[in-house]
Amino acid sequence: MSRPPVVVVVGRPNVGKSTLFNRLTRSRRALVHDLPGVTRDRIFGEAERPGGGSVIVIDTGGLLMADEDVFVPLIRGQAESAIRDGDVVIFLLDGVAGPIPEDIEIAGYLRGLGVPVVPVVNKSDRKEVDLQAH
Repeated sequence: MSRPPVVVVVGRPNVGKSTLFNRLTRSRRALVHDLPGVTRDRIFGEAERPGGGSVIVIDTGGLLMADEDVFVPLIRGQAESAIRDGDVVIFLLDGVAGPIPEDIEIAGYLRGLGVPVVPVVNKSDRKEVDLQAH
């Protein structure tokens, strides 16, 4: 029997990766907080596929390419391990802030890895986004 597909959720800190993970897995396994850097290790869960079957979902810590924080290389290493194990990457972006330089860096990094990436815009249901769109 083959293993279920693996979906890895990546993005910069505080774009909603853990919230999306909890929604997809119908759980509260990932901690959600306004403070960046709460998630540092990979968190694994299972989500149901429409039409049957399941997928493995991996939540990762906020991906930063450069930072002076001692934990950033460790968090990035955890994310890189998850990406190597994954079949597809969900690249989560903040719809309120829009793309910022860190997002562009992460996009370039993911492009260089040659992995299948699905960009997903989060928080687009917020009032601030509607006001900016008009």
